[in-house]
Amino acid sequence: MSSCPALPDGFDLTDPDLYRHRVPLPEFARLRRSAPVAWIPQPHGLAGFDDDGYWAVTRHADVREVSTRPEVFSSALNTSVIRFHPSIKREQIDAQRLMMLNMDPPEHTRVRRIVQRGFTPRSVRALGAALRERAGAIVTAAREHGSGDFVTDIACELPLQAIAELIGIPQEDRARIFDWSNKMISYDDPELAVTEETGTLSAAELIGYAMNLAADRARHPARDIVSQLVAAEDEGNLGSDEFGFFVLMLAVAGNETTRNAISHGMHAFLTHPEQWELYRSERPATTAEEIVRWATPVVSFQRTATRDTELGGVAIAAGRRVGLFYASANHDPEVFDAPDAFDITRDPNPHLGFGGGGPHFCLGKSLAVLEIDLIFGAIADTAPGIRLAGQPRRLRSAWLNGIKELRVTYA
Repeated sequence: MSSCPALPDGFDLTDPDLYRHRVPLPEFARLRRSAPVAWIPQPHGLAGFDDDGYWAVTRHADVREVSTRPEVFSSALNTSVIRFHPSIKREQIDAQRLMMLNMDPPEHTRVRRIVQRGFTPRSVRALGAALRERAGAIVTAAREHGSGDFVTDIACELPLQAIAELIGIPQEDRARIFDWSNKMISYDDPELAVTEETGTLSAAELIGYAMNLAADRARHPARDIVSQLVAAEDEGNLGSDEFGFFVLMLAVAGNETTRNAISHGMHAFLTHPEQWELYRSERPATTAEEIVRWATPVVSFQRTATRDTELGGVAIAAGRRVGLFYASANHDPEVFDAPDAFDITRDPNPHLGFGGGGPHFCLGKSLAVLEIDLIFGAIADTAPGIRLAGQPRRLRSAWLNGIKELRVTYA
C-alpha cells in the first residue's frame, strides 16, 4: 500500500521523535478532512510487529466505533500498544496479554468485574479527605522551595500517593513505583539513558513487588483493596500474576497519565492566564474534563481487526492493526466548538481522553478527576502566583503525550 496523500512521504504518526517536539495536530486535521481512515506505511517490523504499517483512525465517531466493537477490533491480538522497539520478541508482546488493557471479553469482563471493586464511587469518596490533605501538603512543600520542577514537585506526587493509598502500598515505597514506571515508559527517550532492557527489568521488578504483596494478603487478609482483589472467596479473585499485571497497569494508566494531565493542565493555565484567573475565582466543575481533553495524555492505542471489515467506507483486512488517535478525536470540530481553545467552562465535553467507550473505558476516571480537582484547588489556594520559568521539556514516546520537566516559580 502507498503512503497517505494527506501526509508527506514517510510521515509516521507514531514516530517518537515527533512527540519529543509536538503532538501532530495539523496533520490530524488534514487526515480528518481528507482521509479519516488512512493507511500509514512503515518499514517491515519497525513497530515490533510482523507487518508493514497500520490504519490511522482520526475522527471522533470512528474512534468511538472501534472502541465499542471488541469482537471486530481486538485488544488482545497485538496488544493496545501501537509501537514497540523493533527488537522486541513476539513472546514478550504475547506476555502482555495478562494485563487487562490487552484483554478482550469475556476474559476482560471477568477481570474488570473483580478490579472495579476498588473503584466504586464509595471507594473513591473514601479517599477524598486523605487526598485533599495530601494535595495541600504537596503544594505547601513545593512552595517553600520558591521554584522547581513542577513535574517532580507536584504533578507526580498525588497520583503516586493515591495509588499507594488505594491498594495498600506503603507510602515510603512510592518512590520505587515512580522509578519503575518512569523506566518502563521512557526507553524511547535517549536523554533519560534508559535502555529497553532496563524498562523490561523495571516492569519485572514492579510485577514481582505486587505479586509478593498479593501473596501476603492472600495469606493474611487485611481491610484493604488488595485483600478484596486477591482474597475474596465467593466473588472470584485475581491470581498473584494477574494482580501483578494489574498494578503494572495502574502504574502507567493511573500514574503516568494523571501526572501528565496535571503537568499539561498547569502549562495550559500558565499560557492562558485568563483561564487561571477564572479558575482561581470560580473553580468550575468542568475544569478537570477540559484539562484531560486538552492534554490527552495517551495520544493513541491500537486494536487489530479480527476479520475483514469496513470503517468509514474503507475496507480493513483481518489482521491489520488500527491506530486510535485520541488526540485527534479530541480536536474534531464536528464534535467540539473551537477545539483548539483551552476553555475550562466547556460543557458538554464528550472527549475521549478516558477512552472511546466500550469495555476499555478508563476504570479510574472518577479517581483521576478527583486528583486533578484537588491538586489545582490546592495550587490556587496555596500558590496562586505560580509562574512559568521555562518551556516544558517533552518525553520522546511513541504513544504518550508526556512532559518530563516544567520549571516554575511558585511565589
